[in-house]
Amino acid sequence: MLVASLYVYAFLGEFLLIYPVYTLLFIDTGLSVAETSSLFVIWSATGMVLEIPSGAWADRLSRRVTLFLGPLLAGLGFTLWLVFPSYWAFALGFVLWGAEGALVSGAFEALSYEELERRGQAHRYTAVMGRATAVGTVAAAAAIGLATPVLASGGYPAVGVASVLACVLCAATALTLPEHRTRGDGAEEGYLAILKAGLTEVRTDRRVLRAVLLVAFVTAIWGALEEYVPYLAIEAGVTKAVIPMLILLTWVGATAGGLLAGRARHMPPRAYALTLALAALAMAAGAVSGHPAGFVLIALAFGAFQLAGVVADARMQEQITGTARATVTSVAGLGMNVVTLAVYAAYGATSSYVSNGLTFALMVVPYAFIALVTARSTALAPARR
Repeated sequence: MLVASLYVYAFLGEFLLIYPVYTLLFIDTGLSVAETSSLFVIWSATGMVLEIPSGAWADRLSRRVTLFLGPLLAGLGFTLWLVFPSYWAFALGFVLWGAEGALVSGAFEALSYEELERRGQAHRYTAVMGRATAVGTVAAAAAIGLATPVLASGGYPAVGVASVLACVLCAATALTLPEHRTRGDGAEEGYLAILKAGLTEVRTDRRVLRAVLLVAFVTAIWGALEEYVPYLAIEAGVTKAVIPMLILLTWVGATAGGLLAGRARHMPPRAYALTLALAALAMAAGAVSGHPAGFVLIALAFGAFQLAGVVADARMQEQITGTARATVTSVAGLGMNVVTLAVYAAYGATSSYVSNGLTFALMVVPYAFIALVTARSTALAPARR
């Protein structure tokens, strides 16, 4: 029941038909590009501010309750967009959506790991999270595919209602997740004590800190670059009709990486470092090729990075020994947000002077440094249990 519910939750959490069309809603409402950009800033800032506090709340209260409330907040935000389409309604909706992301981040991984560990199945965590990630990717792709016909037939109300329904069903699924809290797991401690315990573990335990940083950088860099794939396609000279197919190809690669993550659970540090290095090389080569065939290499790179991210998360969970697991995981989530914003800023600045292909290649250079560090890093060492 646990694993099945996790997969359903992951699917419904990403099956949001409003995601690929909300920018059109903003445009039709009369928002300018500057106003739309400010909404994205509000969305990101909300997630960053609430990331760690929400993780501590999940540790103190309940991971299941946190996972229940998150989707409801997002659904409420989408409802505001439909009923009161205006800048301030969109802004409040993004605050609620950002809060949802913060609530789910950390709590989902913490509940999954500890419930599997309680059953003596902690070794399955990598495979389960890899498949959950793949399920979420498939759900997002399905939402993109369905959004256009639903929008054409029922307009924004139909897309919005479908998204709100997905949020409600996602919240209901959270209630089916098992959660066993016992004395000594931190649930009886105060909120500030839990928050301090999580931050202290990250600050004082170098193995945990390195694992947190690894998750943040490995996951965020390629995740941010994914947003710029259409620009690469245009630069390669393909028609607009072909661009969605190339994007789908990269998503297939990411999905495959998630599904294969379980087999890479025991990957030694040097093999992990080699995977990152080869993925970066493939990404750079595919990007600078200027040819549609280069997207095959980019898809392979996305798959490798997805696999590496899932494995890094699994090793981080193994390193955490304290009671504030969701809090520590949320620190990694905050790090991902910071790195993502840095990549956005760097890409925007660099692409003004060189091609998108070369910009893409430059953005993956940090993976070479990460590969060198992880080759001998204790972040990928066996768990201390």
